[in-house]
Amino acid sequence: MEGTSTKGGVLSLLSLLEVQARSRRHVPPQRSRVKELRAEAEALRVRREQLKTEIQTHQSLQRLRTSLDRQSTHDEEEEEEEEEEEEMDEDSENSQLLKLMARHTRVKDLLLAHHLIGGYDIVKTRHGKGVCVSVATAYEGVCLETYNLEMDLKPTLRICRHNVPPFVPLSSLAEQGDMQTDIRAFLETLSQHLNAFAGRKQQLKLVKEQHKTIEVMESNALCSILVLMFTVPKTKTAILCTLNYSDHTACLPTRVQFECDVKEILESSEWRKNCSLLMETPLHKALMTMKKMGNIV
Repeated sequence: MEGTSTKGGVLSLLSLLEVQARSRRHVPPQRSRVKELRAEAEALRVRREQLKTEIQTHQSLQRLRTSLDRQSTHDEEEEEEEEEEEEMDEDSENSQLLKLMARHTRVKDLLLAHHLIGGYDIVKTRHGKGVCVSVATAYEGVCLETYNLEMDLKPTLRICRHNVPPFVPLSSLAEQGDMQTDIRAFLETLSQHLNAFAGRKQQLKLVKEQHKTIEVMESNALCSILVLMFTVPKTKTAILCTLNYSDHTACLPTRVQFECDVKEILESSEWRKNCSLLMETPLHKALMTMKKMGNIV
């Protein structure tokens, strides 16, 4: 009897311990889940506050951007701009920082637009009804003339004013480049023509400055035809050189022709090399090489 009672007590104790163990296994997961939910709720509250702050900052930046855009286009609403800026000063302790951020984003947008348009300077005119595009020219790292085109945006893109030289076929370039659908292609073609013209004009200027012994007999406004007079040192023979630039998008001639009373000179290998040199090298540099070789005075 005593053994049976002891055995029953042990079994009862084991059963009780098993029940307690099961209860302990179930309670911690429930508490852990509650903690997870509370942590998620707290994270959502923090994210909500962050979004509120971002929205307020974005709205403030938009107001400042609008104010800056109005200033850049000289809009006649200065009083309204001042009221907006004063309101910003009162509502936000970080108004100066916001103004800097607004200017920064505006500059980034302008740089992006500058890149998309191909690197050309573009400015809104007539309160956004038109734009002015500037095409700069340069040769051998030297900035030269800048040409401007003012365009109407509506009802269609149309050039209304410009200072492009009349011998540049602006209208045909606009038609060929389909300015309505691809303004960048049109501007690239126009830039090629203007830079080539500026380069040819600059070469002629350098020839006159650096080569006083060479006489410029003839040149046209487009600098597409140039006639020079050379003198051969040994025989003092005069040679007439005509350079034809039929490719108006290039700075190098497409054809070089010599005229001289002494045909033997032109048939020599030296002058055949001079012909190739003039077609492959900028004019002022080619003449310098010809002088160093003793072919011209």
